[in-house]
Amino acid sequence: MAKKGKIEHNNKRRAMIDRYAAKRAELRKIIKSPNTSDEDREEAVIKLQKLPRNSAAVRFRNRCRVTGRPRAFYRKFEMSRIALRELGLRGEIAGLTKASW
Repeated sequence: MAKKGKIEHNNKRRAMIDRYAAKRAELRKIIKSPNTSDEDREEAVIKLQKLPRNSAAVRFRNRCRVTGRPRAFYRKFEMSRIALRELGLRGEIAGLTKASW
């Protein structure tokens, strides 16, 4: 199981991403627009750089809901392969069966 601090830090990042999402989207729209003047574009870039780093979506790490494991994460189930296998073998995930051929 992952350290509680790492899981909590990731949750704080998610909250910060949600808090600044609209502002970041607005600034990125200004930067990407071909109609924007060079001065406005530079100003938008500076404002974007001044936002907290943890408000960028790429800094968020997908983690298993059960164990907090950051690797081997299945988005469909929102859990790691290990937790998915354990819960699947116990029959706690509806529609999931062990393959045999």
